[in-house]
Amino acid sequence: MSAATPRPVRRVLIAGGGIGGIATALALQQQGIESVVFERAPALRDGGAGLHIWTNGMLALAELGVADQVAAIAPAQEVCHFATSTGRPIGQYPVGQFVERYGQPTVAIGRSDLHGILRDAVHAPIVTDAEVTGFTEHEDGVSLHFADGTSEEGDLLVGADGVRSAVRTGLFGHQPPDYTGYIAWRGHAELSPEEFPPGTFQALFGRGTRFTYYDIAPGVVHWMSVANGPAGGRDEGTSEQTLDMLRARHAGWTDPVRQILDATRPESILRGDVLDRKPDSVWGRGRVTLLGDAAHAMSFNIGQGACVAIEDALVLAGHLAAPGVDVSAALRAYEAERQERTRPMQLLAHRIGVMGAIENRAATWLRDRILSLVWNRTFESTERDHVAYGKRWKSAATTTA
Repeated sequence: MSAATPRPVRRVLIAGGGIGGIATALALQQQGIESVVFERAPALRDGGAGLHIWTNGMLALAELGVADQVAAIAPAQEVCHFATSTGRPIGQYPVGQFVERYGQPTVAIGRSDLHGILRDAVHAPIVTDAEVTGFTEHEDGVSLHFADGTSEEGDLLVGADGVRSAVRTGLFGHQPPDYTGYIAWRGHAELSPEEFPPGTFQALFGRGTRFTYYDIAPGVVHWMSVANGPAGGRDEGTSEQTLDMLRARHAGWTDPVRQILDATRPESILRGDVLDRKPDSVWGRGRVTLLGDAAHAMSFNIGQGACVAIEDALVLAGHLAAPGVDVSAALRAYEAERQERTRPMQLLAHRIGVMGAIENRAATWLRDRILSLVWNRTFESTERDHVAYGKRWKSAATTTA
């Protein structure tokens, strides 16, 4: 008796309606594969923070057919500046050069704006208020179970449900993410283009604290203040008092930090412990896999989290669309390919976070000077190891044109 011919993938279950989950639905849609997205929250949303989208991320978005919509509203950056809290330069990334070399800019955009652009391009059903409690694998499919007692059937399951993924828990048991030791406060300031030149990016390093800012839309500046502290804390008092605390933390820092904080809407401030994970060698089994933060949570320190989740979506869809696909084999191939890509990025993001958290005065002085000395080399390696990966999408588009 001959072996049965693997049947094509007909229906993919996606747990998680964030950027990674919606991008996966769009990538599958391009391959003619049906999917359905299940989001735990009662309404589909993706936060009010800002995102730095490197050129590799824009090339992936171009492959998804939405880069033009992103570029229409997202300020393009020419030079990303890095300095000490007093304004002494450490180095810069001339990211504007990437347009000529790769055909796409590096941009900044509101997370909710990018999420909305992806969502509008997806035709697949998106079910909200659908809390995943577990799943059951069968010989030819997966049943996904929800808190209300219902279930859904599909050919495979993608866990794109974030750093505290329920699908991950179902695969490997409870594995809490790692706390990095520092906290991020994020907010939005209202500054006119005359007050804040479009396309500005600056990251400032202090003693155990940092401040990063960039515009994400005309007149809207996203900023982030980072400081060491215990996990699970909360800000006491009103949002205005939180803003006063941040003004005190960054008193005396170089311009325009105080101007940005003074122009901030207090109600826009969000606080969150910064989490990551060590690289894992296993992301799934059988007909179940992970994607985005559920698979490779990394801290914000290299600005690649959203970019690599979108890359994940394209690579996964490509493997599932292969002729005569075997689902389990396709998922393992996707995992192996993406682990090679994301492992060094997770480790680099963690190392940069450790350096940024240094508090000792002498050690901070030494850190800043070492960074200045090696800065040009770090930009070259960033382009070679991270940005240039996006050429695969440009090449694919050129080949099929």
